Amino acid sequence: MRIFRPVTARVVVSAVLAPLVLAGCSGQGGGGAAAGGEPVAGGTVTYAVDTEPVSWDPHVSTQDLTAELQRQVLDSLVAEDAEGKFHPWLASSWEVAPDLRSFTFHLRQDVKFQDGTPFDGSAVKANFDHIVAKDTKSQFAASLLGSYTGTTVLDPSTVRVDFGTPSAPFLQAASTSYLGFYSPKALASDAAKLGQGGPVDVGTGPFRFVSYSKGQQAVFEKNPDYRWGPGTAAHTGPAHLDRIVVRFLPDASVRVGALNSGQVQVAKAVPPQDAAAVKATPALKLLTRAQPGGNYNLWLNGSLAPLDDQRVRQAVQRGIDLDLDVKTVQFGQFPRAWSPISAITPGYDKSLENAWPYDPALANRLLDEAGWTGRDADGYRTANGRRLTLQWPQLSANATQQGRDILGQAIQADLKKIGVEVVRPSLDVGAYSTLVYGGKADIVDLSWARFEPDVLWQFLNSASAPAKGGINATFLPDPQLDELTDRGRATLDTAERQQVYAKVQQRAIDLAVVVPVYTPFALTGVSAKVGGLAFDSDTWLDFYDAWRTP
Repeated sequence: MRIFRPVTARVVVSAVLAPLVLAGCSGQGGGGAAAGGEPVAGGTVTYAVDTEPVSWDPHVSTQDLTAELQRQVLDSLVAEDAEGKFHPWLASSWEVAPDLRSFTFHLRQDVKFQDGTPFDGSAVKANFDHIVAKDTKSQFAASLLGSYTGTTVLDPSTVRVDFGTPSAPFLQAASTSYLGFYSPKALASDAAKLGQGGPVDVGTGPFRFVSYSKGQQAVFEKNPDYRWGPGTAAHTGPAHLDRIVVRFLPDASVRVGALNSGQVQVAKAVPPQDAAAVKATPALKLLTRAQPGGNYNLWLNGSLAPLDDQRVRQAVQRGIDLDLDVKTVQFGQFPRAWSPISAITPGYDKSLENAWPYDPALANRLLDEAGWTGRDADGYRTANGRRLTLQWPQLSANATQQGRDILGQAIQADLKKIGVEVVRPSLDVGAYSTLVYGGKADIVDLSWARFEPDVLWQFLNSASAPAKGGINATFLPDPQLDELTDRGRATLDTAERQQVYAKVQQRAIDLAVVVPVYTPFALTGVSAKVGGLAFDSDTWLDFYDAWRTP
């Protein structure tokens, strides 16, 4: 879940503060079915989730759950598969200009919104213009449009989307529900209500959003007229299920209990400690996928003392026993990370694995060199009468998610061994936003699920500064990182991108602005009676091909 400025509540956290992510809980695309055999028509699947959308509008919200649930209602121009290849959806074909500054889409001519309005070029323009409009106050979708300068409707079934700078990542962005399409009628008459959910949210998708009861459930029903499934889907007609009921059950034990009892057929965010039990239950299956994009990382604020000293940052990076901490706290379900992006993300640099192991002797030597040679009565390092203290805030509403509170305690204990005090104030959304967004926190834990290495631009380019609405929590402008991440946006050549992004990852580790911790996995419990359920390329569940046996 992305976090930074309050709209409150992706993804791993339940509150969305704005661009900065406190945690990610998505993964690679292409998931498998929990039940075999031929699809069965009809029936209801009840899906228990761990958080609740604060805003239901993905054009505004950064919350992963919003994007996942509204995927059932809002279609996209293209679809992305687990290998990062793009397939037709609402666009039957497209061309990319050589300079990567314009993308021309040829639209299907048989698509209608759920209110009967035809989907055409004017709908594309209306939605993209709406996303970037100041009044919309988009917290993430507008950043996916980047240097967008406008959409030109060449004819009802052809549009050209233009950008001021090369925009290689745009096709991936265009595959997400953040850039999905509302009916122009809904935008014109109910734009202010889209975040409230329910029948005002009108798309072209396989399900209609029929009702929402805050704190309880949301209901989606089959769109019987649907005939334009994405090229990644197993079929193209209406959805197999009649209905999806989403229940909001933040307590993990209640969610898993409801799954075991059959009250729900799908349960999101199975705790790592319960994964083995779910696997061992014959009536259940555990669907898992690694999160693409940003790992769960600690980002170090290089603009504040003492972390403005690279030696102190390196000491923190090498003074945490991540192998032991992650394995112990996450019950072996999540692998320790070596890069700021996960291994399934295009551009991942495998050479970083084992390249910066736990080394408390090196950490102690670096702190000595940085002048932190004193020790106080509690064993913490001092210099000029000051204790070496780092502030790492946490959101009170999300402190226990994925056991991150316990993991944080293990990290605190490791750093105490080398004389570094880490304090973890538990804050509400407003206080957290003010501290983190204002660049006053020493450490911020955040990730960003996106099947695209451009996530490194978001994390490390100075143009992605939080003051500009970005998520660069290092607060340390670096000309080399700027040049490399800008270059990655200016090419679609796979080999060149691999080379560029490998250098970005190496530089981030060498500067010690990041401590990669672990790669989150989606752990979803599913009844064996449910088939066809799959993860999309961001590890969000797609119910379009799903069915349920009696």
